[in-house]
Amino acid sequence: MLIAFDFDGTLSDSEMTVLLGEEAGVADEIDDITERAMNDELSYAESLYARAELLDGLESSAVDAAFNRVALRPGSADVIEALSEAGHHVAILTGGFEQGVERALETEGVSVDTVVANRLPARNGTLTGDAEGPLIEGTKDDALADLADEVGVSMDDTVAIGDGANDLPMLEVAGLAVGYEPKPAVEPHCDTVVASMAELLDLLEAKAVL
Repeated sequence: MLIAFDFDGTLSDSEMTVLLGEEAGVADEIDDITERAMNDELSYAESLYARAELLDGLESSAVDAAFNRVALRPGSADVIEALSEAGHHVAILTGGFEQGVERALETEGVSVDTVVANRLPARNGTLTGDAEGPLIEGTKDDALADLADEVGVSMDDTVAIGDGANDLPMLEVAGLAVGYEPKPAVEPHCDTVVASMAELLDLLEAKAVL
């Protein structure tokens, strides 16, 4: 099977743009934009470009410091390892940033098969205030379908786990849609809801995924 996780708010309780905003002194503004996007009041693309613009000029040392603080939730590594050992293709589909995802996985000593994420370009050692990547204008349903096709898995054999509005597209097309403490606008679109990684592990066992 193909198991696709969101990252910020799901595998991690870190919010990368907020951590970057703390380094830049604009955390409150970024947090407000993030919350509006997660509740489907702003498109994800609009919100990400707005947050990236607030980070214009942030030095690479501060960017590294922010990404060093990105961490997996307790139990996330156990779920990833169990799925990998069961032979499933494990993916992270996130509007967050490659560098933060990779840092968090390395810290826990785990890996996934595929990461689809965005990037914050830099020039001369500082962020440009722009953002780029496949999951800004692109949506997670297309990313999930493309990956399922690539690994030879039918959509019926996919599981999507997420919490926010930008996860809705993949939750709506996955064989099993799991909300991880989902936002109110997202919960009605989930087949089931969990509130911890231990609950997710139990659910995957009950569904014979593990």
